[in-house]
Amino acid sequence: MSNLFVIAYDDLATADQVRDKLLSMNREHLVELEDVVVVERREKDGKIKLHQAVNHVGTGAAGGALWGSVIGLLFLVPFLGAAVGAAAGAAGGSAVDTGVNDDFMKELSANLRPGAAAVFVLVRTSARDKVIPEIAKFGGQLVQTSLSKEDEAHLREMVKEALKEEKTIAS
Repeated sequence: MSNLFVIAYDDLATADQVRDKLLSMNREHLVELEDVVVVERREKDGKIKLHQAVNHVGTGAAGGALWGSVIGLLFLVPFLGAAVGAAAGAAGGSAVDTGVNDDFMKELSANLRPGAAAVFVLVRTSARDKVIPEIAKFGGQLVQTSLSKEDEAHLREMVKEALKEEKTIAS
């Protein structure tokens, strides 16, 4: 079962750095991510903007174009097959919403002050002892988790300890 973590940051740049760090740790197999999304509340107009890690429309269009070309080759019209496949793939990709629900992210992010951002992370598994210290370096405020109260308290204690160690090393 996956666990959801929502961490708020003062600015978009920091939230983007956290997402990039999580994706890097995912490639190193320190964490297995199901979804990671940066949500910003724009300073200018206060609107909520989702920065998805996976573009389902683009992925669907590319896959559809490939399969459309293959099917088109069978009927000797590869370009028409690719065009139809890309359109169908893009439409299918736009209808897919995997991971954290977009409406939930927008609703929760409405509480952010303009200019702030949050990282929504859906984690399958992780090496907590390696992941938490790396993410704690960025600061932020843990807004919400899907953990039990006991597990969340343990997580907050691990973050405190990681920050103490970071300060000790920096001194």
